[in-house]
Amino acid sequence: MLPRWRNSMLIVNLLAVIGGCLMGFCKISESVEMLILGRLVIGVFCGLCTGFVPMYIGEISPTALRGAFGTLNQLGIVIGILVAQIFGLEIILGSEVLWPVLLGFTIIPAILQSAALPFCPESPRFLLINKKEEDEAKQILQRLWGTQDVAQDIQEMKEESARMAQEKQVTVLELFRAPSYRQPIIISIVLQLSQQLSGINAVFYYSTGIFKDAGVKEPIYATIGAGVVNTIFTIVSVFLVERAGRRTLHLIGLGGMALCSVLMTVSLLLKDKYDTMSLVCIAAILIYVAFFEIGPGPIPWFIVAELFSQGPRPAAMAVAGCSNWTSNFLVGLLFPSAAYYLGAYVFVIFAVFLVAFFIFTFFKVPETRGRTFEDITRAFEGQAAEANKLGKGPTMEMNSIQPIETTTHV
Repeated sequence: MLPRWRNSMLIVNLLAVIGGCLMGFCKISESVEMLILGRLVIGVFCGLCTGFVPMYIGEISPTALRGAFGTLNQLGIVIGILVAQIFGLEIILGSEVLWPVLLGFTIIPAILQSAALPFCPESPRFLLINKKEEDEAKQILQRLWGTQDVAQDIQEMKEESARMAQEKQVTVLELFRAPSYRQPIIISIVLQLSQQLSGINAVFYYSTGIFKDAGVKEPIYATIGAGVVNTIFTIVSVFLVERAGRRTLHLIGLGGMALCSVLMTVSLLLKDKYDTMSLVCIAAILIYVAFFEIGPGPIPWFIVAELFSQGPRPAAMAVAGCSNWTSNFLVGLLFPSAAYYLGAYVFVIFAVFLVAFFIFTFFKVPETRGRTFEDITRAFEGQAAEANKLGKGPTMEMNSIQPIETTTHV
């Protein structure tokens, strides 16, 4: 039986409280081991939340607004990053005395979420498909979407439930073995890699040093400026994602970031010859961050939940999350060494990755805007069946899943 996402999120908040307390009291205890263990526990908490939250949001959102609500998840993340950057200023909590308080603040969002979650509804898909509680699922849909007419949505869930009854439980290995799952899981993994191997976290982890190399006298404030841009363009993405579509915004973001990576390389190479190059580098970084939040920032997380039906979705999110955090770890680990040996040319590596991901997205990633979960699943199964008849592996051309008009009650 699938987990109840709301209750799962409630439980994992205990990890945030434990991790925050370990980090907050590590200085008083004079224990670096507590700091390391606290960071480890918080890492587990973050990994779980990046799976639970997008799935829960996707399951309670109307089809026509699923992308916008999914992007709100990213907005919450970038606002948290910005708040942490501001609180991390030496004049606030970033001093030698108060930094444990800053780390201990981790427990505050967890407590607030724990207090709010009991007032949030359970996923109607879980109630109908897993618990067979149709009346309660119907009531939740009516309350969430502000309409009494939810018959079409209930029928779609029933069809998905009937399909699941005929399928065996989907494991991680099954995602790669079954032809109908193989294509969407590959797309999910590559999209997660496109987010991290774009170099965005290299910029954020080491932005202070990058701005310093670019000639900024107070690089910490430039870093906060990047956080502000990050937040603003995530808000822009909320309004664009249901108009332009997931695939289009992801392509725009990848292409823009690739150009900015080249521009950063050129400006860093020429900054000693031309004073204006420092300003060009700063502008390139800020525009780079803006393009990231237009597409590669929010889209990879919630599109994974859209590509899979209720049965394989948890396993798919686990694989996608593992891909994302593993590549995140590798970028953070390897970037300092790469920057040391390659200098300004390090951003050329990210430009190459971005171009490769742009090509993959253009030819392989379908548009999911306006499609129900069941409709997307059937499209992938049709592709797999057609490929099997032709005696070859499943393929997905960029136009193989076209958006269709659906009647959605909001």
